[in-house]
Amino acid sequence: MKHNFGAGPCILPQEVFKQAAQAVLDFNDGLSILEISHRTTEFEAVVAEAEKLVKELLNVPSGYSVLFLQGGASLQFAMVPMNLLGDGQTASYLDSGVWASKALKEAKFIGNVNVVASSKDSNYTFIPKDFEIPADSAYFHYTSNNTIYGTELFEVPKTDVPVVCDMSSDIMSRVIDVAQFDLIYAGAQKNIGPAGLTVVIVKDEILGKTDRKIPSMLNYQSHIDNGSMYNTPPVFSIYVALLNLRWLKSKGGVAQIESENKQKAEALYREIDRNPLFKGTCAVEDRSRMNVCFVMENPELEKPFLKYAEEQGIVGIKGHRSVGGFRASMYNALPITSVHALVDAMQLFEEKQAKAK
Repeated sequence: MKHNFGAGPCILPQEVFKQAAQAVLDFNDGLSILEISHRTTEFEAVVAEAEKLVKELLNVPSGYSVLFLQGGASLQFAMVPMNLLGDGQTASYLDSGVWASKALKEAKFIGNVNVVASSKDSNYTFIPKDFEIPADSAYFHYTSNNTIYGTELFEVPKTDVPVVCDMSSDIMSRVIDVAQFDLIYAGAQKNIGPAGLTVVIVKDEILGKTDRKIPSMLNYQSHIDNGSMYNTPPVFSIYVALLNLRWLKSKGGVAQIESENKQKAEALYREIDRNPLFKGTCAVEDRSRMNVCFVMENPELEKPFLKYAEEQGIVGIKGHRSVGGFRASMYNALPITSVHALVDAMQLFEEKQAKAK
């Protein structure tokens, strides 16, 4: 058995894989999901149900649109300022990691950017706090979970300006109040579905205020007006996302999965803090539930432990190439038994090292 701690594209429920595989062979009376037209009533029903489930699972208020787009979260780095940042205006950004840094870099091509705070000098090992967001900001942008560094921001910063959030790696993992946000975007390949899909939740009233001519494919309103089908949508990715959203609902929804995610994170962090061979890499108060980052006290033991873990069926724990160490990504579909398997491997490795002395 493989215990998949990969950071993304990541683990999905086995039942979702089976249902998706069946649909590849026969989705609609002998036709594969890969070959049906996105204009059929059958696929329109898929999009409609997926949209309904996103709204239901996140309790999205009225006045918001849910979009299924392409281009990943990286395209949103440009689409957000293109749609929301008017000429002469300034957008405020929190720099808490690589993806936050890339988002503000793209925004600078569109307009003025104010970085309210950054933890870059500390290698992004904590979430900046006690920063001020200028009241005249066009919007405030932050990244809720930093997959590379293992930090997560659980409370929405208080401000009266529109709030935009990149939730690519923790959306659907915990209860949020969507009404606190004006725009949420998320690459699907963590907790929603496979790569190739981006979900956007946007408050309708914030659009159309920049007086900028926006290319149709980059204009949120184009996609709203066409029900996420302005162009050919990523049909298979949307269908698998629908299956995964059904699975999440059947488990009891976001509140239930949040409880399970807390248990998984607590179990692994407890072992990291107890085991003398390992140590965490980020501020305790900012520890992510989705991506647990840690290193060995003795760096020379990292390769031996990685090899030992792989022999136990544990895959995907090698840290991002820019930081090294280990990263255990524990998205919704990862069972707590896999976390226990990793903890057991850490304890057994500790015993091996003690005997070798």
